[in-house]
Amino acid sequence: MNTGELEWALMKAERRVLEIQTKLHRWAADDSHRRFDDLFNLVADPAFLLVAWDRVRGNKGARTAGVDGKTARSIEAGQGVEAFLDKLRTQVRDRSFHPVPVRERMIPKANGKLRRLGIPTVADRVVQASLKLVLEPVFEADFLPCSYGFRPNRRAHDAIAETRYLASHGYEWVVEGDIAACFDEISHPALMERVRNRIGDKRVLSLVKAFLKSGRGSAQETAPRIA
Repeated sequence: MNTGELEWALMKAERRVLEIQTKLHRWAADDSHRRFDDLFNLVADPAFLLVAWDRVRGNKGARTAGVDGKTARSIEAGQGVEAFLDKLRTQVRDRSFHPVPVRERMIPKANGKLRRLGIPTVADRVVQASLKLVLEPVFEADFLPCSYGFRPNRRAHDAIAETRYLASHGYEWVVEGDIAACFDEISHPALMERVRNRIGDKRVLSLVKAFLKSGRGSAQETAPRIA
């Protein structure tokens, strides 16, 4: 597949993904108790995987390899995007895909200390991104308007702007909180219980759990990098 064909395929894929995401979000918003039982095929859908690849490829961490030593560029120059995604799709569909342990790297924190960053392989990042494309519109329906963290089209500056607005309209207190070593301390069983409130597809739940395990490091504050 040449560059022009890939761009055209990506355009069609983005349209299909957006249409499905819109439906998922509408269904989730219309019924706060609805559980989605058949989402796994979407994770392995060619359109979702292609859009996921594009997001991973465009991420600033695309040049960083996981434990297999492969980067997005090396995959493009080697087996090619089409062959890579075809193989990945087959592995996801026949349940032979399993996330591999992340590559750990020490990065500096604002307070001068170091934290461990978990770097997944490109293949794992693409499946993560596809899984996110499927699950995000469902869980977005449950967030409150005042929530800004890690949500699409929202950023820290939006929260700051909201805080400034409220401060100029009678509010006098701002409370900031943080969870120490969040990625290491968060309870996986509790997290999975919340996911099960909305997701009934056991194949999707198994995939989410597998990614949680692959990102769990032995040291404090080991966080998996999300695609």
